[in-house]
Amino acid sequence: MNVYLDNAASTPVHKEVLEAMLPYLSTNYGNPSAIHSNGKRNKAAIEFSRKTIAKYLNCKAQEIIFCSSGTEANNMALKLAVENLGVKHIITSAIEHKSVLNIVLYLEEAKGIKVSYVDVNKDGTIDIDSLESILKDNNDNTLVSIMHAQNELGSINDIDKIGKLSKKYGTLFHTDTVQTIAHLPFNLKESNIDFLSASAHKFHGPLGSGFLYKNDKIKIGTWLHGGGHERNVRSSTENISGIVGMSTALKMAYDNLAADRVKVLELKNYLKQELKKNIPDVVFNEAKENLYTILSVTFPGIKDDLAEVLIKLDMKGIAVAGGSACSSGSIKFSKVLSKLGYNENETTLRISFSVFNTKEELDYTVKALKELC
Repeated sequence: MNVYLDNAASTPVHKEVLEAMLPYLSTNYGNPSAIHSNGKRNKAAIEFSRKTIAKYLNCKAQEIIFCSSGTEANNMALKLAVENLGVKHIITSAIEHKSVLNIVLYLEEAKGIKVSYVDVNKDGTIDIDSLESILKDNNDNTLVSIMHAQNELGSINDIDKIGKLSKKYGTLFHTDTVQTIAHLPFNLKESNIDFLSASAHKFHGPLGSGFLYKNDKIKIGTWLHGGGHERNVRSSTENISGIVGMSTALKMAYDNLAADRVKVLELKNYLKQELKKNIPDVVFNEAKENLYTILSVTFPGIKDDLAEVLIKLDMKGIAVAGGSACSSGSIKFSKVLSKLGYNENETTLRISFSVFNTKEELDYTVKALKELC
């Protein structure tokens, strides 16, 4: 049996999404910047996709900037905030995605930006009091960058509260929502979010397509120089099929959000129940508010190292993760879990779900994990 339980890394593309993309990989091949009908048709598809995404997030279409990934969106927001908005201080956490941590490190070393790290709780949420303490003592032009849901534990941060604090102290607020867009509802018109990053392949869209939401009141300048695409922020001939696929996947996700959430949460709770029944010493690493698509589990009884565990499961056709998948295929104990005080000698796995999973797959997975214990 093949069991894919690494949906926090990437999801299978919906059949309907693939069908929506196919014309832009075959017959609709015109450059969207061209003035002939072939190009105009494709330009219209891009703008329709932009309006579709904006509708479901309740923002303006011109606030959506298409790009290649959540990583690019994170880099774009932080680097342009420093280069074009005069940001001198970035407040973030030590357990953000590497695409945030590494651009912050670059900006600190190359641009002399001051960096402050908020305290984090063991469940993977940030300490709100720590954030406010830093903001109170701050006099610099500042950007707060905190992810919505921690990508290894699924812990959900209160971005409404963080946004209000940012507004109270006059700072910009960026949030990485790669794990939560299309899984949780958003109302950007009513939020205090200035920048938001998202990626299609986390919600059954194609790899290589993402977007940055940028509040229309903010003028961030140019990220990629060239022909002036994406309102002169990111020049480059657009990935039409990827953009169409992304908007189709997002529409499908939000149209079916309630039903899909019930199904996936039922699968998650079923797995927890069966793991506890068969492996009593398992520990579920969950915050009070946790994303229903992610389950972090520690198995004290497994004595193999992480690489061996992942390989043995893979040999049985089971795909899970030992941490974030965005580390060039390395298999080492998670730096996030290490910073949160988890035991490096105990095996912790990230199991992540989608609507395509079944209870039969979970039974098979529990049996394999029980054998490893």
